Amino acid sequence: MDDIPIAQRETPAVVPTSKFKKSYLIGGLAAVGTVALATGAFVSVQLQRSQISSASMASVVAKSGNATASPAPVASPASKNPVEDTVLGHYRYPEAPQSSLVPIVADGSIKMRKTAAKAYQEMEAAARRDGVILVPISGFRSLTDQNYLFFGKKAERGQATSERAKVSAPPGYSEHHTGYAIDIGDGNAPATHLSPAFENTAAFKWLKANAAFYSFELSFPEGNLQGVMYEPWHWRYVGDSHSLETFFKARPKK
Repeated sequence: MDDIPIAQRETPAVVPTSKFKKSYLIGGLAAVGTVALATGAFVSVQLQRSQISSASMASVVAKSGNATASPAPVASPASKNPVEDTVLGHYRYPEAPQSSLVPIVADGSIKMRKTAAKAYQEMEAAARRDGVILVPISGFRSLTDQNYLFFGKKAERGQATSERAKVSAPPGYSEHHTGYAIDIGDGNAPATHLSPAFENTAAFKWLKANAAFYSFELSFPEGNLQGVMYEPWHWRYVGDSHSLETFFKARPKK
């Protein structure tokens, strides 16, 4: 029996797990963990962005809703009709530059703007041909001149400011500053100069009928809206664009 050969079978040897396989497994698990963390972080960021976007959209919608719900602002009357630049019923006027003025009398004491001066002299000549003598009393006035006529005369006569303003404009607010205004008298009735009685003279009647042909008009007729005393002697030239804009551009419609 001892001589019977025993077939020898090859039993597979148990190979121990190598360090490589362990490292691979650990590395794989670590990679999976990293991917999971990255995925989680990405999802978290997207959720936060979504929440912020939703909040922003809600805010925009809310603001839009509020803007829609708010009534449209209504323009106040003041925005349509700017406050008038007036003092005691008189409008503000710029002082004409000296270079724009020319004399209308021989001694050069009374001046007007060139266009107004030419028109006045033509009007005076036409009146004389009709036997009427127009006399210029006052033309352009500086701020200094008007300061005396308003404040100086007011003090001399003991007038209240509101009363003085009915017959004279404060400095800076006189039509005479423009070089387009003129006070006219009757050479045959000097006692009526700068008086309401001037309306009874031949000069006033001629002016009333003919002044418009020379682009002159009465500045302060009876019952004028400015509340200035009736001045039949005070006329202004409105025969070109500049003079027209000077007197009427900024005035509100009545």
